Amino acid sequence: MRLDKYLKVSRLIKRRTVANEACDAGRVTVNDKVARASYDVKVGDVIALTLGRREVKVRVTAVVETVQKNDASTLYEVL
Repeated sequence: MRLDKYLKVSRLIKRRTVANEACDAGRVTVNDKVARASYDVKVGDVIALTLGRREVKVRVTAVVETVQKNDASTLYEVL
């Protein structure tokens, strides 16, 4: 699954276009490397988001196309 879509499905970022813009601006890293929106997310990847002053670092635990809002946090674990 593409990185921008994963960020939207997991509810780390609300909209896919915002996720795409964050990737283009270099504010998203995967495994300590700046990642493009087209990066293919795999289980075990470590994603770091820098949005404003806040930095969030998560490890991917599952990759699914759709998930209910209540279960979105099961797709990752916060580090």
